Amino acid sequence: MLEHLTEFLGAITSSAAAFLGWSMFALTIAAGLLLDLVGLFGNWLILAAVGVLWGVGGWEHFGMWSMAGMFTLALLGEGLEMVMAGLGAKKFGGSKGSVVAALVGTIVGAILGTGLFLIIGTVIGACLGAFLFAAGYEHLKHDKKVDEALWTGTGAALGKLGGLLAKLFCGLAMLCIAALTY
Repeated sequence: MLEHLTEFLGAITSSAAAFLGWSMFALTIAAGLLLDLVGLFGNWLILAAVGVLWGVGGWEHFGMWSMAGMFTLALLGEGLEMVMAGLGAKKFGGSKGSVVAALVGTIVGAILGTGLFLIIGTVIGACLGAFLFAAGYEHLKHDKKVDEALWTGTGAALGKLGGLLAKLFCGLAMLCIAALTY
């Protein structure tokens, strides 16, 4: 009788641990995707969660190639997010300097926006910072008319938003690789 009870309790404990582990994994993935939307380190969190799952699973699932692919996608997401605001400014008539100004504005805006409104403030601040810095640079440095400078700023803000979405897409692609190779 005691043996059956021990077996039963072991099965319950094992099931509870598995449920807790998968729940933690799912919450970490969700947090990673949300962090991607605000321009933070979400894809790295996703990669870490998959890496932990890989290790806990006895290195049975995923494999080096899929982990390398997810790592590459995390790097790509960071790169796309970083350069797209500048590319947006350039596409909308900005100079090389407005590309740098948009990048600096993104960083400054994200920091200030986060201080005002956590999470959504980061996104708004980053886009607004890219817009203001690129437009300000074009207006002050290149004597562009206000409407032309604002057009460049609009490109920078749209580029930043596109960068955030590209980063999120990379995170979703990482999850596809993880699901297909599990």
